[in-house]
Amino acid sequence: MTDPAFDADTLRERALTTLTTARARTTLLTSCVEEPDLTAQHSPLMSPLVWDLAHIGNQEEMWLLRAVGGREAMRPEIDGLYDAFEHPRAERPSLPLLPPAEARHYASEVRGRVLDILESTAFHGTRLTEAGFAFGMIAQHEQQHDETMLITHQLRKGPQALTAPDPDPVPLFTGPSEVLVPGGPFIMGTSTEPWALDNERPAHRREVPAFYMDTTPVTNAAFQAFIADGGYDTERWWTPEGWAHIRQHSIHAPLYWHRDGKQWLRRRFGVTEVVPPDEPVLHVCWYEADAYARWAGRRLPTEAEWEKAARHDPAGNRSTRYPWGDADPAPEHANLGQRHLRPAPAGSYPKGESPLGIRQLIGDVWEWTASDFLPYPGFQAFPYKEYSEVFFGPEHKVLRGGAFAVDPVACRGTFRNWDYPIRRQIFSGFRTARSAGDA
Repeated sequence: MTDPAFDADTLRERALTTLTTARARTTLLTSCVEEPDLTAQHSPLMSPLVWDLAHIGNQEEMWLLRAVGGREAMRPEIDGLYDAFEHPRAERPSLPLLPPAEARHYASEVRGRVLDILESTAFHGTRLTEAGFAFGMIAQHEQQHDETMLITHQLRKGPQALTAPDPDPVPLFTGPSEVLVPGGPFIMGTSTEPWALDNERPAHRREVPAFYMDTTPVTNAAFQAFIADGGYDTERWWTPEGWAHIRQHSIHAPLYWHRDGKQWLRRRFGVTEVVPPDEPVLHVCWYEADAYARWAGRRLPTEAEWEKAARHDPAGNRSTRYPWGDADPAPEHANLGQRHLRPAPAGSYPKGESPLGIRQLIGDVWEWTASDFLPYPGFQAFPYKEYSEVFFGPEHKVLRGGAFAVDPVACRGTFRNWDYPIRRQIFSGFRTARSAGDA
């Protein structure tokens, strides 16, 4: 009997929905500002928005029109311009990029042809087409660049260009501060999630000793206590590399924060506001997260600990797709998809908690872990080494869980993100852990 989740009509509808959702978000992010803001580089860490726009179209053309559909290249002369590995971000403004109107037209023309191919694609026969993988990969790619463009919007100086309703207020969380995650084996990664990317595969057994994990992400109020206690001025909380980094760059608070008398303010998408005490702290690098954890007498969770907390169902002794089970994310489960432009208060989304009672493991903020980004046993690069393999090693730390800026198609209990430990412009926060034997 055919699994309805892999029925051709269902897969086609899912692919169409996710591609359409991604394009609507791309359009919003590139239509809410004038042309000078699209072509400017707002930070050397980021591309001009117009580069992301054409790159999205170029990747879609390469993988869906050429690789899946067997079509001839539409614009082969621009492949090099939009190759992320050929040109570092700092160099991209000097390239002969497509102007905004031409970039929009190109991406739109590609999409029109892709929809024709989608109608006739058989979702079997090759690894690219099996279960619609290539369409899912491209939808995830576009949403990841949408998140990147949202980061650029946050870095951009000037008046507010984006708006969204705030998350619903919730009562101050009064549950336990930490939860015991029992020791023992669990299945990490996946071999069955059809649109999972190569670094999430294959599923494999991991043994994880018992540990305690924070019930919610670390809040702004908690992080302010670290600052007030001289956290940024006390060398013993920092790794040598972290201490050297914050000294060199005069870092004394999360990115976008500044002090005004007795209160902390932050800039968020063009608006200056009081830092809300009950929100998860945002825009901290790995070094800051690690130093806070040491100050608190705790540590960052390993990647395996994080995934066990997010996926292990003790009652069924199995790994679920999400903390709440196997159902796709819904608004009551998590803060995802740029539905809001900020994290929800700590303790939100009780329907999204894990069987052990841990909340907000998915959505709100990317969570730094203690782990380097490394391949799983049996890893195989697919469909190209530059997605994951070239980043493996101790230079990158793993982040888990997704943020408010992440679309559900690019967020799973197995999804792995990674970045340099100095990065702060990303929508990153953290929670802490301790081994069960620690006092």
